Formats: sequence, structure tokens, C-alpha cells
Amino acid sequence: MKYKFHSFRNAEVILKQPEFIIQYKELCDIIDSISEDELISTHNSYGLDDIERTPKSISVAINKLLKQRFSDLDWSIESAIFQDANYLGDTWRLDFAKKDISIEVGFNHGSVIAWNLIKPVLASELNHVEKAIQTQIGVIITATEELRIKGGFDPAIGVYEKYLDYLKPLRNLLTSPLLIIGLEAPETFEIDVVQYAARKKIGVVKMK
Repeated sequence: MKYKFHSFRNAEVILKQPEFIIQYKELCDIIDSISEDELISTHNSYGLDDIERTPKSISVAINKLLKQRFSDLDWSIESAIFQDANYLGDTWRLDFAKKDISIEVGFNHGSVIAWNLIKPVLASELNHVEKAIQTQIGVIITATEELRIKGGFDPAIGVYEKYLDYLKPLRNLLTSPLLIIGLEAPETFEIDVVQYAARKKIGVVKMK
């Protein structure tokens, strides 16, 4: 997939330093390796047995492919930030982590943009709650506005452009370097969202 990125607190410069460069290259290679044909086949695979199971957007396919690739390279999947049993579950975990880098994939509602930005910072800073992981830099992977439109995403999701808007007012809270990655729309296809049943919409691949 093609993508753009924004470097906050010199994240790009830091990621190219010797102690980070291997994991950073793995991250970039993973995103680069996801082809549009693979997105299509993965998206369509959910509806092979029952078309009603076809997702509305390609977010499910992207998440699956990212998870497979990060797992293959021994990244920690759904890594807890804290050890304390009071701070477990989805709210208190990262999507991926390895050594000094924590990653959050943000295809969810725009109301949680701030929290998605803060979670990698929690993983990278000392805390009064005992930590399960200690990273130094965070990465957010999200959809650009164009991908939101052409990929069948819900209009209410937080997109790359909105994440950038949040950086200025949250600057004093976001004390760790962050790289914000915006995945760009496919060039060979787009998703048509169609009403399949009364309460069910599915995403149909339309080739350009």
C-alpha cells in the first residue's frame, strides 16, 4: 500500500537511528508489501460462504494482513501496556510492539483519536502503574480521507488529516515522538457500499 506520514517530535529522524532502524524498516516493508490484489482477495474471502459476511470496508482486510505480517516478524500482538490487572483489556493495550516501537492502528471512531495518540505515549513514559512494556517511540497507522471514501469506511472514523489536527492542542501531553502514517486509497479499485439487507451493508469491489 502507498502511504504518507507526518513526523511529530522528530520521529522520522529518530527511527532512522541504529537502535530503531531494523524495526522501522520492518514496519515500512510490511505496509509496502500489501498489494491491491491481496486487499481484494482478502476482502472478498469473507463472503465466499455467505455474502452477508462481506465487510462494508476494506479495514477488516487491512487489519488481517497487518496482523499476519507483524506476527510473522515476531512483533508482539495486542501487547498490554500495564501489568496491573485493573488496567487490562482493549483500552490498555497496543496493536503491535517490538523493542522500542509501539504501534496503534486507528480505523475506529473519530472520538478516540486523542486516546489512540496517548496510548503509545503511555507505553513510552514511566508511570505510577507498573508497566508491561517500555517503548520509546510510537506509530499510528490510519486511513487518509481519500481511503475513507474509496475504501468503504464509515464517515465517522478518525482519519489521518484529523490526527494531524489533534497534535497541536495535545502537544504538551504527547511527550514522546510519534510517526503518523496515512494509508492512501487503492489505485485499481474502490469499494461500493450497497444495502444488502434491511440492516446490513456490504462493500463490493469495483475495478477502475
